[in-house]
Amino acid sequence: TKEKFDVITSDPIHPWVKGAATLYSKEYFDLCKQHLNPGGVITQWVPLYESSLPAVKSEVATFFSSFPNGSLWCNDDNGQGYDMVMLAQDSASPIDLDALEERLGSRDHERVVESLAEVQMGSMISLVRCYAGRNSDMAPWLSDAVVNTNRNLRLQYLAGWALNSRKASEIRDSFRPFAKFPKDLLVGHSRAAIAVQFILDPARNSHTP
Repeated sequence: TKEKFDVITSDPIHPWVKGAATLYSKEYFDLCKQHLNPGGVITQWVPLYESSLPAVKSEVATFFSSFPNGSLWCNDDNGQGYDMVMLAQDSASPIDLDALEERLGSRDHERVVESLAEVQMGSMISLVRCYAGRNSDMAPWLSDAVVNTNRNLRLQYLAGWALNSRKASEIRDSFRPFAKFPKDLLVGHSRAAIAVQFILDPARNSHTP
């Protein structure tokens, strides 16, 4: 298609399934980037369950190679690691937490809130607390990552070794220490926005009784 889109959301099956690794390749992400409207957003699902650290690193490094301003948003399942979403825009711009809170409180977003509540994310705080880091934070963690391309399809091999593995929490815990509170990404002045800063900023939390 020659069309461009405001949102591209990619939710393929696990990359160890035959052919699926091509939907996690640099060429695929570059193609998506070409089809985003100005201000457009892309999200990419990343399974932590039935996966491995090398496979997840490859997926994240490949996405960030096409979207340097990308970020990670991690979902837990009863306190255990489960999966996450990578998010990026065609150009860097902040997320206005005050505006987000207002939007989720409006009548025309009631069904959105109901849907989010089904996965325990029915408020601005519970949604934004899923933030888990971004490209600028993750360089040390990704230092040994392999970028997945159409020519090497390395991810298909890495993911194949992870079939039936149970290391989701271990993978999640490996990148969490690298995340820093993104003052230029998550902005706001409301009480809820300030609460998000206390939740996500390890430095501020360490001084909180």
